[in-house]
Amino acid sequence: MKKLLISLFMLFAFCPYSVQAQQETVRGNASYYADKFHGRRTASGEIYNKDSMTCAHLKYPFGTILKVRNPQNNKVVYVRVTDRGPYLKSRIVDLSRAAARELDIIRAGFSMVEITPYFPKNIPYRLEETSPLELPELDLLYMPEAVFPEPVWKRDTVNVSEKMKELTSSWTLISN
Repeated sequence: MKKLLISLFMLFAFCPYSVQAQQETVRGNASYYADKFHGRRTASGEIYNKDSMTCAHLKYPFGTILKVRNPQNNKVVYVRVTDRGPYLKSRIVDLSRAAARELDIIRAGFSMVEITPYFPKNIPYRLEETSPLELPELDLLYMPEAVFPEPVWKRDTVNVSEKMKELTSSWTLISN
């Protein structure tokens, strides 16, 4: 019973944090990485590239895709979380230089943005009800199990020395 209570406590302690992060749009200031971080390793283990569409966020899991919108000019970029940060309370996200360029925040250094997690809706392939199911027919051939001849060592009853005598007796010496 005690283990169950501990498990439920852990579940409820960490679940609201991620559920809340998945559902709401957050507004705040965004900055971008300095050029000196280009080529360095991020918290996720990837190498940071200033020309990639990545970002740093404190709460979203690595690999989460975020939709970042600049409300001043209504430009939108989609970035992937690869690092942790920013550690300033006035900022909510650090963007890569390419993402900041797309949002036009390079000159100002930071800007107000809206962040929404983006979960693409992958609809599995479904056949149309009106189209007949057309699958190619497969020709299956039954191949019998491979049969190999009996190995020589199993049917060999002659002594090796006698075989050598037979072989060497037929040899002739060729001399120049």
